[in-house]
Amino acid sequence: MILHTVNRSPFDTNCLNDCLEMAAAGSSIILIEDGVYAALSKTQFTDQMLAALPKHNFYVLRPDLQARGIQDCIIDEIEAVDYSGFVTLCTELDKVVSWY
Repeated sequence: MILHTVNRSPFDTNCLNDCLEMAAAGSSIILIEDGVYAALSKTQFTDQMLAALPKHNFYVLRPDLQARGIQDCIIDEIEAVDYSGFVTLCTELDKVVSWY
């Protein structure tokens, strides 16, 4: 399976949309850097994320949430991981695809 990384805010780019459009069901998606804003609850992207949750394994990088002060504002079903968890995902999955 593939790990998709999204590092740009959905408020600024279409990379989240592009990723969700192209990622095969069962893929893992991790939101990093400004991509963590896609994990926020109560935004115009929340319904899109909730609809994608049954199709993909979603993760968000905890240090990036903390750096932006939004760690308590994310969608409950998205798993926050630390750097070690991110490395584990990268090494356990077959390939990593980055969305810019």
